[in-house]
Parts: sequence; C-alpha cells; structure tokens
Amino acid sequence: MPLGVKERQEREREAVSRAILDAARDLFVAEGYQNVSIRKIADRIEYSPAAIYSYFPSKDDIFFALAEEGFHLLLDAECPEGEAPLEELENPIDALRTAFWHFYQFSRKHPEYFALMFVDRSVPRISHLWERFAIISSMKARLTGLIQKAADAGQLPKNADPHVVFRILSTTMVGAAVTHLCNRLAPGEDAEALARDTLEAALTGLRTGFAFTFRTTACGEPSDRS
Repeated sequence: MPLGVKERQEREREAVSRAILDAARDLFVAEGYQNVSIRKIADRIEYSPAAIYSYFPSKDDIFFALAEEGFHLLLDAECPEGEAPLEELENPIDALRTAFWHFYQFSRKHPEYFALMFVDRSVPRISHLWERFAIISSMKARLTGLIQKAADAGQLPKNADPHVVFRILSTTMVGAAVTHLCNRLAPGEDAEALARDTLEAALTGLRTGFAFTFRTTACGEPSDRS
C-alpha cells in the first residue's frame, strides 16, 4: 500500500535526522567536537543551520543522541547474538574476560563511536542526564556483579572493591583500544594480540592480589566521563 502523508513525512524526518547524526559523527571524529559548528554540519548535508535546529535544539543534543546510540551498540557488543549470557558462564573469570574483550571489539567495530564516547575530552558531560543514560548504570551493575561473583568464588581477593576492579579493567581495555585507534603500533605489531595480553596481564595481577591505591566514589551511577 502507498504510504500516507503522515507516514511519508515521518520517514523523511527520520532520514534527515539520520543524515544529521551521521554527518555530525564524522565531523566530530575528524575535527574534534569543539571545532565543529552547527553550520559545518548543515553545510555537510546541504541544509541550513535553521533546519538543523528544527531537529536538534543544540550541538550538545546531537552529541547526546550519538552517545545514546553508542552505548546501545556497546550493550549489543557485550551480548552478541548466538553467545551464552555472561551470567551463565560457569567460570566468573572467563565471564569477565569475555565481557571486557567484547568492549575492545566494540572499539574495533565502531571506532567513531568509541572515539566520541571515550577519547574526545571536549564533548559535553552526560552525568546530569541520569534517566536517559540509565543503560550505563545497568551495564556497570552487571559487570561489578560479575566481579563480585569472581571474588565470592575465590578467583579475586575477597576484599577487592568491585568498582575499583571495574575501573582497572576498563582502563586497561581503553588503553589498548586507543593504542590501536591512534595508530601507535609499529609496522607488523598485532593490536589484537597486544589487547589480549594486556587484558590477561590485568586479570593475572588482580587474581594475584595487591594493595589498591586507587579509590572510587562510583556507586553505579554515570561519572562525568562515562
């Protein structure tokens, strides 16, 4: 059946919104968020700045829409189709290894989103948008739950703060991902092998146990950078 006027208008609006987001994402990554204006985005898709504002009230709102997409893609990466849920894996350390490896794979599959979410320091904070980005809290709670499960099973020190361990492992994988994303390896060096070894080194160190000097104020809520 032919589309009605309302349905056609909705599709056209969705297409323009998608074009704005795609253009903005590419520009933010290529030039840095702070160096991109609404006019630059408008010029990229051959629209007027006024037309962009009819879809997004501000440049920040464009970023928030992209960040929301990015975190949903990250969630999809942590729960790949065809794989058993992490909570069903018998060995908690294997579940942690898999979860943080999926995070690294997200950086390879969606480098533009990863760069905006974890690398560009000029992007706006999302900590005041608690409800919109509740997905972050749920992902952190899921991972800290796995960390606690590993500690309860004796695979991590009993007194290990799950939020500190989460920060250590996430920082480990962000570093590995940024090393590849910024092309900091010598010719012939295998980024994926380095990432796997880095993750394994972190897990081995955590299992051995050491006195943590880092303290976190996180209780599962989004941080300023999350």
